[in-house]
Amino acid sequence: MASYNKVILMGNLTRKPDVRYLPNGNAVCKFGLAVNRRFKDAQGEWKEEATFVDVTFFGKRGEAFAKYHDKGKTAFIEGSLRLDQWDDKQSGEKRSKLYVVGDDWQFVGAGERGGMGGGGGRDMGGSDEGSGGYGGYSGAQSGGGGGGGNDAGPIDVDDTPF
Repeated sequence: MASYNKVILMGNLTRKPDVRYLPNGNAVCKFGLAVNRRFKDAQGEWKEEATFVDVTFFGKRGEAFAKYHDKGKTAFIEGSLRLDQWDDKQSGEKRSKLYVVGDDWQFVGAGERGGMGGGGGRDMGGSDEGSGGYGGYSGAQSGGGGGGGNDAGPIDVDDTPF
């Protein structure tokens, strides 16, 4: 039977991205993301509920994400679910944690980096040309980004760190 594991999230960072390096030199970037859900309760009143998700990026994508994002900023993340399982050293009980391993990210929101689109490129059959987004999307090119504008002028692909 075929399986499909894809997660798409947009939310605000709950903490500053933490980048550490493995002995082989590969970067590991970890951060928390708060994703809000808005719904009407039984009395017809609007309620908001936050879900907190741990996210991990590996390699250059993680380094770039940490460079451009900070606590409270909005981020758009694409990735897959992973489940870690281990035995607790103190109690001996089985423990587990569900988290997202990020594959790609995008800038979102007006005024964040000038409304510029872009992220870590694509590993899954896409192209690394342009901004690395959906079909080369860039807020600066398509008028996105609201009042933030793009005061830096056109984006040179060779100047991007990813």
